[in-house]
Amino acid sequence: MEAARLHEYTDDMSEGLTIDEVDRPAVTGADDVVVEVEGAGWCQTDNHIIEGMWTEYVPQELPLTLGHENAGTVVETGEDVEIVSAGDPVICHPVQTCGTCRPCRLGETMHCENSAFNGLTHDGGFAEYLHTSERAVIPLPSGVEPIDIAPHADAGITAYHAAKKAVGELNPGDHAVVIGVGGLGHIGLQCLNAMSAAQITAVDLKESALNLADSYGADHLINPGEADVRAEIEGITDGTGAAQVLDFVGADVTTGYAPDITAGGGDHHIIGYGGHVHEPSQSLVNGEFSFVGNIVGRYAELQELVALVEQGDVDLHTSRYELGDVNTVAEKLEHGEIDGRAVITP
Repeated sequence: MEAARLHEYTDDMSEGLTIDEVDRPAVTGADDVVVEVEGAGWCQTDNHIIEGMWTEYVPQELPLTLGHENAGTVVETGEDVEIVSAGDPVICHPVQTCGTCRPCRLGETMHCENSAFNGLTHDGGFAEYLHTSERAVIPLPSGVEPIDIAPHADAGITAYHAAKKAVGELNPGDHAVVIGVGGLGHIGLQCLNAMSAAQITAVDLKESALNLADSYGADHLINPGEADVRAEIEGITDGTGAAQVLDFVGADVTTGYAPDITAGGGDHHIIGYGGHVHEPSQSLVNGEFSFVGNIVGRYAELQELVALVEQGDVDLHTSRYELGDVNTVAEKLEHGEIDGRAVITP
């Protein structure tokens, strides 16, 4: 089968991956599932993997097939698999977990001590077929196509995971801010809108992204290239700040907004990454706000997100590309030329 593989780390996205002929994965364990990939979302994390940014945090052995937002049709299962069978459409949580370690027992599946992360530590879905496990697959409802939902496997549940935390702290009349209405942000904004009664302000440098935010229910729009974000949010919130800020950019400039735009006792959620947090400790003490990190959501949260999609509460703004276009997609994303999410169709 064909697969898009990373052979060496590089900052040049035009030649980051190569299309190789590799063996098709097969079932080797009782709980294994092999999926024919119909859609695999491209993520900013894929660019960061190509750059070698993840080598400090997880073990990686090259060459590696990238792709951690996968959906498709089951073609083969192990003898103990019960929840799916050949022919079933599924979305695949990117992490295969053991189910027996303490984090798994507590439901914190993203912190599994024995996990395999498709496209990050193990071969992923930028290929014709994907090897995964029964604990990672979720059957899709009738009418939901794998190619249409694939990016929710990471972008969707990461955004939902952060929004769910924020919603628990939002009351009617509160304000929430979404910074960056891109591949994750446009999903997070919809989740906030569907699950809370807060006023939502969207912040983005691209007018096309702000137009998307407007169509998905944002109450206020701010372009940092045209207005002062701090002053605008102070005016919108009558000087109280936003109870919850969802930062889908995570650059130095956006984390730097926190002391001035986050309400006392509020949270600045960091979902996007690449920048740093540089704030005097006194600013946190004075504002009693928190920086909150967010990683991929739990398996159960992907089930909840699929329910929101089925109900029509969350939509995906996508564009589709063939497997051979992977480096073109990487370059487009690097230059901010993709609105919403790009989906590879192996």
